[in-house]
Amino acid sequence: MTVLIIGGSGFLGAELIRQAVAAGHTTAATYATRPGGTSEVAWYALDLRHAARVDAVMAEVGPHLVVNASSGGADWAVTAEGPVRLAMAAAKYGARLVHVSSDAVFSGARVHYDESCLPAPVTPYGAAKAAAETGVLFVNPEAAVARTSLIIGYGRSVHERAVHELAAGTRDGALFTDDIRCPVHVVDLAAALLELASYDKAGIHHLAGPDAVSRHELGILIARRDGLDASRLPTGLRADSALRGALDVRLDSEATQRNLSTTLRGAHQFCAATA
Repeated sequence: MTVLIIGGSGFLGAELIRQAVAAGHTTAATYATRPGGTSEVAWYALDLRHAARVDAVMAEVGPHLVVNASSGGADWAVTAEGPVRLAMAAAKYGARLVHVSSDAVFSGARVHYDESCLPAPVTPYGAAKAAAETGVLFVNPEAAVARTSLIIGYGRSVHERAVHELAAGTRDGALFTDDIRCPVHVVDLAAALLELASYDKAGIHHLAGPDAVSRHELGILIARRDGLDASRLPTGLRADSALRGALDVRLDSEATQRNLSTTLRGAHQFCAATA
């Protein structure tokens, strides 16, 4: 099977590449600014804002599966419109599409969210991700949309780097005690995405860990795992900060988890390991 990873130079994209190659799949990947360090894949420069380039890459690679793990932040043209162009191209070339979305599509007003809950974003990024979900499934009803949460693993995630810098005193800021999510390990998430791709299940799926923890609680778990002094981690309240965003968003992944052999571990479990 030929697999195309969109955003292969990113944190999740690199793990998807590693697992796809290990599984024996012919793998290609795209990048926005520079290719990743894996020489076992074919790299393609891709700007999702340009439909002609999206079509050209799809035509050249001829993938059976496309996983969109790209990140354009709050850039509407990239994050909202780009995945729709990709979904149209995937439908045109008969490729299975798995689009990675985010718990940022929710406001946090109801705290617990399963796949039946409608988006209600409170940030520009969340709005862009919500628009992408709607657009992707409108133009490509056979696609799968996988919402996830904070991605952790290998010490290379933005959250883990922040914990190390805060503990060392080289970074200003705080870890919020009122900002709650359901973190997932990058290895588990990548495996679940590739497994989900093998099923003919379209629509919305949730792929997050079972443990709901605050960013500060997560920081303590990471600090303990990495031998840092957790008492040095500063705390704060997001509600008192200038940062917009939902406070308590807990993705319920039970329905999707029942259909997967991949286990989505909780933060307490994967932080007890060394990975």
